[in-house]
Amino acid sequence: MATACITGANRGIGLELARLLAERGDEVIAACRTASDELTELQVEVVEGVDVTDDDAVARFADTIGDRGIDLLVNNAGILASESLNHLDFDSIRRQLEVNTLGPLRVTAALRPNLGRGSKVALITSRMGSIEDNSSGGSYGYRMSKAALNMAGRSLARDLESAGVAVIILHPGFVRTRMTGQQGNLDPAESARGLLERIDQLTLATTGSFWHANGEPLPW
Repeated sequence: MATACITGANRGIGLELARLLAERGDEVIAACRTASDELTELQVEVVEGVDVTDDDAVARFADTIGDRGIDLLVNNAGILASESLNHLDFDSIRRQLEVNTLGPLRVTAALRPNLGRGSKVALITSRMGSIEDNSSGGSYGYRMSKAALNMAGRSLARDLESAGVAVIILHPGFVRTRMTGQQGNLDPAESARGLLERIDQLTLATTGSFWHANGEPLPW
């Protein structure tokens, strides 16, 4: 039985990943700030109070896990806001950088002792973090935070490779969640299935790569 740890597991993509992993028999540690009814109904271990922007909260989360090995760490927690050049909100941009970029790095660093040879780390990013793919501008905080997360993922892949830990950087698609205002062309469950397929295919030979949940490699 594999052990999977997921941040932002109370709703949307994180909830569906927790559901899929539990259904296939994995032990799931579902981290969130506040649990949802849907999450508590799953047969998983729920850890509340995990704010990925808070050093102390992440340290307490690591203490809760203790010396248990983690086979899969999914850094899923994230936020989305939209800013235009004419209406910049620097507090919003800073918040997105803190949650979307520093949060996954903080969690991965805290749980590094739990990652062994053969473990995997997945970063849920966005193709909006692709510099080459940016053809519409705007969304400064989200784009910048995800581009920075992509770079963090590449560095993590290099730094963890010698320990036998593989890293994958994943775009979930345009998913109908509360974060996107229920807009999109994918349900969370469909996105989660694609993400899990990409994670299952990950090896050290492909560590540090950037993929769409549908299997399409994405440009940087």
